[in-house]
Amino acid sequence: MISIKPFLFVLISVFTYTSNISSYFKSKKKPNVIVIFVDDLGYGDLGCYGSPTKTPYIDQLALEGSKFNNFYVPVPVCSASRAALLTGCYPARIGIPGVLFHKDTIGINTQEYTLAEMFRDKNYKTACIGKWHLGWQKSFLPLQHGFDYFFGLPYSNDMWPRSDIDGSPVKPNSYKTNLPELSLIRQNTAVETITSMDDQGELTRRYTEEALTFINQNSKKPFFLYLAHSMPHIPLGVTSDFNDKKQTLYANVVNEIDWSVEQITKQLQRLNLTDDTIIIFTSDNGPWLNYGNHAGSTGGLREGKGTCWEGGVKVPYIIKWPGKIPANYENNGLASTLDIMPSLINIINGKQPDLPIDGIDLSESWLNKNINSKREFIAYYNQKYKLEAVRKDHWKLILPHTYRSYNIVSGNDGNKGKRIPVSIRSAELYNLKTDPFESVNVSDFHPEMVKLLTNFANQTRQQFGDEIIKVNGSMVRPAGVHLGFSP
Repeated sequence: MISIKPFLFVLISVFTYTSNISSYFKSKKKPNVIVIFVDDLGYGDLGCYGSPTKTPYIDQLALEGSKFNNFYVPVPVCSASRAALLTGCYPARIGIPGVLFHKDTIGINTQEYTLAEMFRDKNYKTACIGKWHLGWQKSFLPLQHGFDYFFGLPYSNDMWPRSDIDGSPVKPNSYKTNLPELSLIRQNTAVETITSMDDQGELTRRYTEEALTFINQNSKKPFFLYLAHSMPHIPLGVTSDFNDKKQTLYANVVNEIDWSVEQITKQLQRLNLTDDTIIIFTSDNGPWLNYGNHAGSTGGLREGKGTCWEGGVKVPYIIKWPGKIPANYENNGLASTLDIMPSLINIINGKQPDLPIDGIDLSESWLNKNINSKREFIAYYNQKYKLEAVRKDHWKLILPHTYRSYNIVSGNDGNKGKRIPVSIRSAELYNLKTDPFESVNVSDFHPEMVKLLTNFANQTRQQFGDEIIKVNGSMVRPAGVHLGFSP
């Protein structure tokens, strides 16, 4: 006779744990939330993900919380990735499918309900510190989208009229000639400019100091801190405290980001806020590999930033909430940047957006090992509404498209190496459970999965469009339009 007692024990345990989660969500006490979003950090750049670079304080987050092994961004470039994080939407849905440049006259639309607005509606104090990159004109800046405080750059730190190697002015024939000096903005006002590599090297420290001040000033009330480091996006820079000549500049930059995490966790300890604070650490996309030793590591994954192969879209993700998130746990469920907003909405009982979003509430799988991720599918767009891949569970279908491969000699020491165009002529299927490096196309052996994923791709195209096959999406909302203000 088969005993059902073990099964009943698990069932009762899951029910009890889930009930506890629900009661916590409905309680008056709300956790502080800190999202640390770094730029161009690869899946293989942290010690806890196998890097030889020492990152003890980020690794400690993973020991005290959960490390995700299948976490993805839906678009492998800066602006789009940030749009996904702050709205829970596929960037194609909200009109920000790629990278915004200084000449662009669009940005995040005021109709979009952001993570910051959700927290502010629950009486949180909110701050964005670091890189914004969702539009540089006043109507697009953080204070107009739910943040009480902003200090940082309006876009990427390489968008300046200077060399990314030594900070000297660019030559007249450079594409950067017409770029203005890089402004540091406080609230809505440009307060100074970044004009040298020494200035670049101070960014991580200055962002961290601003973050510590914000935490200290709001220690008696719930707060949401979005700390978006400009590094390790090129040009790389560190303070003199982290200029270790025995290792690469990139490793030094990662070490200083690790130091930043240390400062934040120690500040929480000093203020007795550790147990009441959720910390999330992740990256906006994979590494910019054609910069060689100024770029990070994918941990052996195929390709990098700007491609929808694993090296471009798979990123580290760590979440810590003492006593709530399982400690020293590796979560293998499928998850995305899209899912952060709806999950946090459930945790603090926040308002649901009025307009449709694409994220899935994964809060219960965050908090309970016995509950699997609800995310089954994900679509991977590249810039300009190009659908390049789709996934179901561990099956990934690469769709026909042309991309710029890193499979060529890279640059070094800040010099940008070349990339070569490669065309995928017909769909390729990969089993990421047995082949995480996307090396063996198994489409001929699994035609039913190719068909299923092709159907999902076609549904996605109908919603959000696809420039590759010239399909306009029916669910695309417009980006915001420039109102004529320059900070």
